[in-house]
Amino acid sequence: MREQTISPSQARRIALAAQGFGRVNTAEPGVRQLNSTIDRLGLLQLDSVNVFERSHYLPLFARLGAYNKSHLDRLTFGHTSRFIEYWAHEAAVIPVENWPLFRWRMDANRQRYSKTGSWVAENTAMLEWLRAMLADRGAVAASEIEHDSGKGAGGWWGWSEVKTGLEWLFRFGEAVSAGRSRFERRYALASATLPPDVFEREVTPNDAIRELLRLSARAHGIGTLGDFADYYRIKTTPARAAVNDLVDAGELLPVTVTGWNKPAFLHRDARILRRIEATALLSPFDPVVWERTRAERLFGFHYRIEIYTPAHKRVFGYYTLPLLIDDRLVGRVDLKNDRQNLVLRVQSAWTETDAPPETAARLAILLREIASWQGLESVLVMPRGDLAPAVAAELGQPTLPVVQ
Repeated sequence: MREQTISPSQARRIALAAQGFGRVNTAEPGVRQLNSTIDRLGLLQLDSVNVFERSHYLPLFARLGAYNKSHLDRLTFGHTSRFIEYWAHEAAVIPVENWPLFRWRMDANRQRYSKTGSWVAENTAMLEWLRAMLADRGAVAASEIEHDSGKGAGGWWGWSEVKTGLEWLFRFGEAVSAGRSRFERRYALASATLPPDVFEREVTPNDAIRELLRLSARAHGIGTLGDFADYYRIKTTPARAAVNDLVDAGELLPVTVTGWNKPAFLHRDARILRRIEATALLSPFDPVVWERTRAERLFGFHYRIEIYTPAHKRVFGYYTLPLLIDDRLVGRVDLKNDRQNLVLRVQSAWTETDAPPETAARLAILLREIASWQGLESVLVMPRGDLAPAVAAELGQPTLPVVQ
């Protein structure tokens, strides 16, 4: 049978639909919508940068609109959460039932990082004390452990050492996140925290990787082997075997995407929408753009985050978010949340060559919605970037000379 040929515009719409775009949003998204969207994505990547908003809040706003962030906090970090954290893509929130799918990674981490001469091997006394402390005290943050807590157990350990030890137990699957307070992770023993059917569930590495590739393919809708593998950071060889299994099972369909020059696969449940209606600013850690080569292939959008770039070398700005209008990435906006003065600052705003004429008007509406969602009173556009004057005009601000 001849492979189906997918056009670039169809591929974009398939990918965006699989990610939850193109659906009719409710006026006030609630817990049910948040739950279903996280389930659709499979994970929410965490990041500590807070210049505008922490990254895990943003994919949900992009897809659902203004929601109550406290609902998400309770869902993801509450005592009865059905989600938990692990190193999935990077540090991420995942459904708790998927935690056993990463045991092979936990075991690999333990083997790799416990060898003679490693930090783990050199600090066995501290790790034993941490295990005993978690068993005795339950959920605890690293900062709650006093500097001399290890005294009497053969050590005298500072906060940074304790934090390192807890993080290794977390990577090994011995400890899990038991919620966060002011974004600081609290640690607890996995055996005491996870439901027994989750903690005791055994999954072979092959079965786990196949299931992760299945989840990844569903979240992509369409993609290459590399796309699917990157979602959960799986190496190419086991990912290829899993994709072949999913093709044999009929869950993935080999297709040709015009211009991709790589074999592609379509998930059997993917929707091919005739159009996508969306206006959204995407977190740098949104699954639509986090794999930069996929973003370039899908949207012709070259994107690099400039947080770690020296200020004088930045092209677009410190925390630049790609602007999605319908099924295209048409611009980038550098945002800063001035919480003290209750102002959403647009540090710069730029267009791509194919930005539609209504870009500024639609972005201005979105910026007002973002400011309201963040509890801010106004939006201020700084005169930097070719899109800035038009956005400022839409917001009723005076036009200033543009700084390139």
